[in-house]
Amino acid sequence: MEAYIADWLNLLVRWLHVIAGIAWIGSSFYFIWLDDHLESPRDPDDEDRGVGGEVWSVHGGGFYRAQKYRVAPQRLPDRLHWFKWEAYTTWLSGMFLTALLYWYGASVYLIDPSVADLGAPAAVGIAIAFVAGGWFVYDLLCKSPLARDTRVFAAVLLVLTGLLAWGLCQLFSGRGAYLHFGAVLGTIMAANVFFVIIPGQKKTVAAARRGEAPDPEPGLRAKQRSVHNTYFTLPVLFVMTSNHYAMTYGHEYNWLILIGISLAGALIRSWFVDRHGGEASPLPAILAVVILATVAVAIAPRTADREAGTASFEQVRNVVNARCTSCHSAAPVHPAFPVAPLGIVFDTDEQIVADADRIYQQTVVTRVMPIGNLTAMTDEERRILEDWYLGR
Repeated sequence: MEAYIADWLNLLVRWLHVIAGIAWIGSSFYFIWLDDHLESPRDPDDEDRGVGGEVWSVHGGGFYRAQKYRVAPQRLPDRLHWFKWEAYTTWLSGMFLTALLYWYGASVYLIDPSVADLGAPAAVGIAIAFVAGGWFVYDLLCKSPLARDTRVFAAVLLVLTGLLAWGLCQLFSGRGAYLHFGAVLGTIMAANVFFVIIPGQKKTVAAARRGEAPDPEPGLRAKQRSVHNTYFTLPVLFVMTSNHYAMTYGHEYNWLILIGISLAGALIRSWFVDRHGGEASPLPAILAVVILATVAVAIAPRTADREAGTASFEQVRNVVNARCTSCHSAAPVHPAFPVAPLGIVFDTDEQIVADADRIYQQTVVTRVMPIGNLTAMTDEERRILEDWYLGR
């Protein structure tokens, strides 16, 4: 019953997380697009009122005119729409899922004894330190002289995120490392909203309501963090879905793959941002495609360089029964899985044969199964599966 309740919590909170994430990312992408498409106001009266730019658009059969003030209007409306709860809800639901799956279930999803022999309390403590520490390091960087040069700051950030990916992959399971890489970036994004963007907006609004000329500095800082957030978005979205792709997180060089795909995502987003402003160099998009193609070629399965063995199907059945069916069965006995993960079951010989490719890929090539090696599958047993697969 405990696992069943956990599954329902997972379902409902994940649903909320996706809905809030779509709302947050959607509004973030829209306002980046809006800023990059602003044109000088055509009406001189608008310019006299402090309007710095405007854009006309059409959607759903209606015409819209959005205007942005250089700092603030002379008189604020009674009602202002704020964009913050999307970010807060996304982060809170995401951290709840992280705690439910990767911290409460650390022995299943976070710890891999073949990577680092950590106890659950130590692993969870390290994970929390990474998530919190990532924000403090980033925030200090943003307040340092390095942030004055965009290119230098980007290079430093790339090096630090690379070290983050490498460090996480040396401590946790590949799946857990990828998820916490995204958790660090997602926390930075939400903290930017909570600690910088919204407070800056509140100062601007308060000054305008007092009839004072708002200080533009908080707005500039908020804009800087907002732009950073848009570059983090695609890497975070990748790691949110990465648990479906063991070929990435289960690879020997999973940290390098994570860096490559994250960099490609940031470059793609960079090209879109530049494109919003008009003509854009295709170089970022080309580099992103090259990186993704390089990763795909580098991790492609290789043809076995040895002859097929003589493992019998009976040996395979014994391995599967001993190491796999505690979870992958119509009636799993492992307490963490009330139903078979992904609906994959190996109760019959036909089911094993039908999923031979998946068994070989997950247990031999990527070695991500059994998850966290909970059932202690040995190297000899993996060789039996490999011999049987190659000899089919």
